[in-house]
Amino acid sequence: MTVEERWQQFFRWGPYGLLALATVLAAAAADLVMHGTEVETAAVLVVAALALQVGWEVHRRRAVARGKTPPDTTVGVDDTTPHLVPGAPSTASVCYFVLRTALAFALSWLNPFFSVYASIGFFDAVQLLPRRLARAGLLCTAVTMAGAQSGGLPPAALVNWVAFGGLFALNACLAVVFSHLRTKEIEKADERAATITELARTNARLEEALAENAALQAQLLLQAREAGVADERRRLAAEIHDTLAQGLTGIIAQLQVVTATPDPGLARVHVQRAADLARHSLGEARRSVQNLSPVALEHDGLPEALKKTVATWSERTGITTRFTVTGTQEPLHDEVAATLLRIAQEALANAERHSGASRAGVTLSYMGDEITLDVRDDGHGFDPRSVPARSTTPDGGGFGLDGMRARAERLAGCVAVETAPGEGTAISARVPLVHHG
Repeated sequence: MTVEERWQQFFRWGPYGLLALATVLAAAAADLVMHGTEVETAAVLVVAALALQVGWEVHRRRAVARGKTPPDTTVGVDDTTPHLVPGAPSTASVCYFVLRTALAFALSWLNPFFSVYASIGFFDAVQLLPRRLARAGLLCTAVTMAGAQSGGLPPAALVNWVAFGGLFALNACLAVVFSHLRTKEIEKADERAATITELARTNARLEEALAENAALQAQLLLQAREAGVADERRRLAAEIHDTLAQGLTGIIAQLQVVTATPDPGLARVHVQRAADLARHSLGEARRSVQNLSPVALEHDGLPEALKKTVATWSERTGITTRFTVTGTQEPLHDEVAATLLRIAQEALANAERHSGASRAGVTLSYMGDEITLDVRDDGHGFDPRSVPARSTTPDGGGFGLDGMRARAERLAGCVAVETAPGEGTAISARVPLVHHG
């Protein structure tokens, strides 16, 4: 049993026990200190005190049943046991204390041993009385105790009066000191209870916040999954456009030459080129599905891969093309290299299909913390305002210029286009230089 539980039991059953003990002691000494009808009067007062205690207990239980807290009781959830921390004193508690103190005083007047019962006032005056009346209640109890300790009330001689005064002063001082300590204990208990209540509220708010966070996390996971699916669709669309579509375009061009030439040797050359393009496109398609780097970067760095890509494109299209590298070459992150290679392939494919150029140039520039790819041609150009800034395809994927911009923006880069009708086209892609590994 904890200290608080012991106090609970004392406040509930202590008055009964002290009344019983005082009655036994008084009865044992009745022949010495009581005369005539005093015994019968004391018996009546004892019954009245017992009835008062029973009535107070009934009142307390009814208050608990009505959901109200008696002054010496703080009830928890599903609990009807008095707690150490007091409630607010009420008129009923003041009346109970006054009647009990009066009965204890009257009994102690008849027999000093009844002061044992009166001593309960030292313990519960702070609980039963308002703060402004608690000290007066303690002093009344001190009067009863001092009278009993000095030989009974009223004092019989001067010596008894002197003893009464000294004992009253002593009892009053002790009562005030202990009540002060008791008040401090109650205040600390109130603070602990308030802290516990605030912690419970904080825990409740924390649980609500955790529940909200869990819901938000689930929502974010769903959105991230949807965004990942959409991004993967855009990636595959761009890869298909940059590999299969361009490869099929080249195959068709080679086969058209075959059907248009009467020279068997030239036809075999173009058929072989078409077959090489088909094999290359098939390999790129497989690598795109597996999200691998382009086959051109499998064994070579970006400059070597671009050089081979430009040479193959120039040989196939007949467009004179020059490839240049400026700055200090550095190993690039695979994603950066793949992005610039795809942009170069798309720019060259656009030049082949649309520009009608006779010459082109590709420049790869290492510029400190950036890397730039420039693709120029001397074709007939176009009006940039006639090309939408963003694709409006249903899947949101990028094709042509929009696809190049989308690839660069994934790496926090950008693509700029300089062109005009009859003045050729220059495409410049700029991305951060991220080193390999």
